[in-house]
Amino acid sequence: MADDGPDIIFDDIGSYPLPAGMSRESLPVGEAYLALVRDATAQKIEAGVERPTYPQFRDMIRMFMDPIEDPERSESPYLVLPEEARILELEALESLGKEMARRGEKRRGDRLQARVCVTGPVELYISRFGATDYADILEKIAESVGRFIEASKKSRSFEVSVVSIDEPSLGISPNVIFSDEEITEALETAARPCGGIDCEIHLHSPLMAELTCAVPGINVIGVESAANPDYLRLIDRRVLEENDAFIRAGIARTDIDGMVARLNDRLDTNLWRDSERLEREVFASESAKVLEERLTGAYRLFGDRVRYAGPDCGLGSWPSQKMAKRCLANCSMAIASFRSRKRI
Repeated sequence: MADDGPDIIFDDIGSYPLPAGMSRESLPVGEAYLALVRDATAQKIEAGVERPTYPQFRDMIRMFMDPIEDPERSESPYLVLPEEARILELEALESLGKEMARRGEKRRGDRLQARVCVTGPVELYISRFGATDYADILEKIAESVGRFIEASKKSRSFEVSVVSIDEPSLGISPNVIFSDEEITEALETAARPCGGIDCEIHLHSPLMAELTCAVPGINVIGVESAANPDYLRLIDRRVLEENDAFIRAGIARTDIDGMVARLNDRLDTNLWRDSERLEREVFASESAKVLEERLTGAYRLFGDRVRYAGPDCGLGSWPSQKMAKRCLANCSMAIASFRSRKRI
């Protein structure tokens, strides 16, 4: 009897290129900024992303640390007031969700399904304190992160179906000198409000994957596996099963500078001078077929422990929104083809 194939969900990590001629240093404010966010999110949905993340046009540290460190917006040092734990970009998702509902574009029920990313407590801590170990401050920051997550779930016109705690420095940065127990406690505090929905941790290294999959509240481990496929082999499926945890498989490379550098060497040219050829060559090497093969490789290792798939990381460094959207569309085609092949 046929079913819908493996229940693998297509999400994205977050960041996205700004429109041509615009820079992070000159972002518009107010409704003009929210319009940018709405448009980029709509592009992700059009490309097939099933759990789109708001585009991270702002700095991933400052957008959380500014209110956390502001005495007027915190109840004590590094503990943001609940009413100030707002992610501005979610206002754009509110209006987008209403617009989609009016047009009848309903996703799993009657509301837009979204992925909300928050910068993790360890990442925020080392941005301010570096290689120190003030565990009490880490715990306060973790509680603040949890308040951002809690506030995000109060949306009315879209549903937060997955939260991601972004910790790219874990397993990589020498500035992280906390003990495993302290890291676990901080992540558990941050993830506590996720109850009832999937909670990912976004890592750039597999070295902390097994530790983090044992953190109560975190049930999905995301690792940069498209650029580094062997990273997945460092994760023990049995550990995932013991903790009832899952994998988010990166199937599309997003390290555009590295990809183009290698293409330049192979082709003996400078693709940055020819945008049309750059796009052609990048997607010749990163075709939907290649992406599907990567997803197949992850599935061989983890089977139904693969719950999410999409690009390795954000696409903010890509040359254009057009190329970023095409990358997402290729992911969508790859996942759809994989589901079709695996349908029983």
